[in-house]
Amino acid sequence: MMKTFNFQIKKELANGLGRAGVIHTPHGDIETPAFIVVGTKATVKALTPEQVSRLGVQAVLANTYHLYLEPGDELVAKAGGLQNFMNWHGPTFTDSGGFQVFSLGAAFGEGGLTKFAVGNTETQNDGRVDDSNHAKLAQIDDDGVTFRSHLDGSEHRLTPEKSIQIQHNLGADIIFAFDECTAPSADYDYQKKALARTHAWAERSLAEHQKLDGPQSLFGIVQGGRHQDLRQESAGFIGSLAFDGFGIGGSFDKDDMGTAVRWVCENLPKDKPRHLLGIGAVEDIFTGIENGADTFDCVAPTREARNGSLYTATGRININNAQYRQDFGPIEDGCGCYVCSPRLDGGVKFSRSYLAHLFRSKEMLAATLASIHNLYFFVNLVKKIRQSILDENFAEFKQEFLTRYKN
Repeated sequence: MMKTFNFQIKKELANGLGRAGVIHTPHGDIETPAFIVVGTKATVKALTPEQVSRLGVQAVLANTYHLYLEPGDELVAKAGGLQNFMNWHGPTFTDSGGFQVFSLGAAFGEGGLTKFAVGNTETQNDGRVDDSNHAKLAQIDDDGVTFRSHLDGSEHRLTPEKSIQIQHNLGADIIFAFDECTAPSADYDYQKKALARTHAWAERSLAEHQKLDGPQSLFGIVQGGRHQDLRQESAGFIGSLAFDGFGIGGSFDKDDMGTAVRWVCENLPKDKPRHLLGIGAVEDIFTGIENGADTFDCVAPTREARNGSLYTATGRININNAQYRQDFGPIEDGCGCYVCSPRLDGGVKFSRSYLAHLFRSKEMLAATLASIHNLYFFVNLVKKIRQSILDENFAEFKQEFLTRYKN
């Protein structure tokens, strides 16, 4: 398949860096801003690809680290790549594996990188890392990372070249350069050292990608922690290389995320797309888009769905609370998802009472219905944000929505 990637900007915010656009990929277009749904192990947990597609999901992001360990990237390549392997025929992303590998090392237990195996990727119920008995499973050097699998303890080596080779085998439309994802608590000197390593690895990732000459598009990742000079330096350097787009990675404090994203986007080429890695809080979505992010991914909608936390326009509800056992209304009035939609006789398909029963009974259908609702909420919220940019009323929409929404 030939490379058919480009990015078009349709509308820009008058007072901000946000924009509405279209990313063209070999497997279809992505209208931006867009929420990219996480399918860590080549599956969006509890849902079929058809269910995912009917929600309006445009693209799915799979995890390089997990697919490398099981079932193996070469097997996925033999199956015809991610699209054929998982029966998803829209655009796909894969991350570099760096976040997961570094979560096994110095970053384990630090702020946003805590419990990667049971939280930050979609492996909540089958991760095997035990926090209480954890020893570092990854050792970093300037060439790459040696790590032990969280599955069986076997030793592996990941370098920029190896990460790109794995991602080419997986066959996603958009792949990411290998980078060092630092812990939020890392001091300035270590952040600076890690940034130099990330920049060197970006050049090596790009060289390997060009050597393999596949249809994938490669995004370079900007790091630098919470430091303005490092973020701007990284954006300038990564932006000067021949990447097709950019990822904004690393650790953000909730209060300064918008500022850090703006530092980056102000210093990246305007004509290439920007992906904000691992951001999914409702307020952060508005902030990220306003400051220049085009796409972003997060496990929150499905992970929280499996715990009974359901999103509505006025905030989340915990369906396990006693008050919902006899509540025969929909999760959210006016919601257009399959779960909340009315039956032919006018009643709701699946009431809060029924969802509460499924969760209390530990029925598998609970995760499916809750995930459908939460993903519909996120995907359609971002579609509304996109439309507000096109209609030139983003600020009004943001204020109105966040006034009602209480996290």
